[in-house]
Amino acid sequence: MNRKLNSILLVDDDPSTNYLHTRVIKAGACAEHVDVVDNGQAAIDFIRKAAAEKKPFPELILLDINMPVLNGWEFLEAYKRLPDSEKGNSKIIMLTTSMNPDDELLASEYSEVSAYYFKPLEKAMLQEIMEKYFPN
Repeated sequence: MNRKLNSILLVDDDPSTNYLHTRVIKAGACAEHVDVVDNGQAAIDFIRKAAAEKKPFPELILLDINMPVLNGWEFLEAYKRLPDSEKGNSKIIMLTTSMNPDDELLASEYSEVSAYYFKPLEKAMLQEIMEKYFPN
């Protein structure tokens, strides 16, 4: 992985998963910053704050489905309603334990979702994401 992203945002309510995924990202040396929020509303708030403060948007958002407050689907609906000036060019990857084929089908209906992967995030998966969505 040659390109280094400025920021990756993890949106997941499981602290153990966030710890593991942060370690994988840091070991891959593919991002300057890894930010973690535990639900979709906190992610929307994070994105809006970045826009308001003229900070860089997360270039990659790894989004879980099942979370409190706003789940992954509700996040996507709220994200769609954000003005373009608050979205940046983030790539959203669904990263979930859901083996329900309906979830993968639903994710494919959102133009905002670039891909659907199963947890846990692994080095090879991260490398594939980086090569496909963030080439040099």
